[in-house]
Amino acid sequence: MNENPRNFPPVSTTAPGPRHLLWLVLPLIVLVAAVLWLLEGDPLRGFDNGAPPVENLTVERTVLDEDGLRLQVRAGSSEPMTIAQVQVDSAYWQFRQDPSGTISRGDTAWVAIPFPWVLGEAHKVTFVTNTGATFDHEIPVAVPTSKVSGSGLASQALLGAFVGILPVAIGLLCYPALRGAGRNTMTFLLAMTVGLLAFLFVDTMIEASEFAEESAAIFQGSVMVILTAVASFLALVAIGRRHGGSPTGLALATYIAIGIGLHNFGEGLAIGAAFAAGAAGLGTFLVLGFTLHNITEGIGIAAPILHIRPKIVHFLGLAMLAGGPAVLGIWLGSLAVAPHWTAIVLAIGAGAIAQVIVEVTAIVARGHDARGDYTRMLNPAAFGGIAAGLAFMYVTAMLVKIS
Repeated sequence: MNENPRNFPPVSTTAPGPRHLLWLVLPLIVLVAAVLWLLEGDPLRGFDNGAPPVENLTVERTVLDEDGLRLQVRAGSSEPMTIAQVQVDSAYWQFRQDPSGTISRGDTAWVAIPFPWVLGEAHKVTFVTNTGATFDHEIPVAVPTSKVSGSGLASQALLGAFVGILPVAIGLLCYPALRGAGRNTMTFLLAMTVGLLAFLFVDTMIEASEFAEESAAIFQGSVMVILTAVASFLALVAIGRRHGGSPTGLALATYIAIGIGLHNFGEGLAIGAAFAAGAAGLGTFLVLGFTLHNITEGIGIAAPILHIRPKIVHFLGLAMLAGGPAVLGIWLGSLAVAPHWTAIVLAIGAGAIAQVIVEVTAIVARGHDARGDYTRMLNPAAFGGIAAGLAFMYVTAMLVKIS
């Protein structure tokens, strides 16, 4: 009998000796030597034709107060860069930089400009480096940047609870009415959960990509979003199946709440950022639109636990887990969090939502059998549920899309 059919080399079971360790260290020595030669010998000087270094400057935060403008910038140039001049609305202004001097690749600095901005007006800030390169930043609507205060945080928390916690709780209140659901109704509800989560996944990835485009080039926005979403998905799959098998019942409802909560956190960041940018003309209709848009999320959380009897504390926990992050998101968003952090949070949420889609789809495919048959997703109850979830989320999203 052939004991090594694939002709793999035999695996040594002995501990590595000095000779093995030498072959492990040798590549590292070669790499260090190559790096030192590149830094000390400067072999690239032969390619220097006098062209200025490639420069990139991204504005991550903008603060408007009684002292003028303050902007946090991040350098993404190939060499340390220097801000030589600053223009506001095509006029040169004196500025103060902290820390002063050159800005190294990947580092940030605050630039303060004593410019008398006008409430409600648009302003354009232009940074001019010592090489003559220019970088523009638009302030669409000039409004004072919100400051942390007890009353302000309380108002934002109330809004976050209204658009996040309340609709999820309303959806969970449907639990008693759905308890007597038959097999087809149960399949419909679980498939509807897949549909609404699929919409949230696409929506979250689009929003993450939009924030990634606004982030500094050094973060490689699109790649960052994809890698973060994949890492989030794999980590949650590993956690959910660490004991073998797929999560069901209360565990699955918890994972659904986590995924929805991360999406609502990103939604809260967007609302808070709108406040910070002066573009938060939310109004009663828009707030009601957010609430209606999120009600189905509570029904989706309730679907996996219809055949068990959770305690009241479980329902409260699920509502807070899914809706509470909206409050935290509004708080952080109103403080103008850098766009790359928002993109990362949304990407984590997208990975969590994708993990839940896989788990709920597996439950629908299994039905009441141990074996999975994904053709069950095409039966009328499952297909109708997916279509209903997508349609409801799409229609209600029209109420909250303003840009």
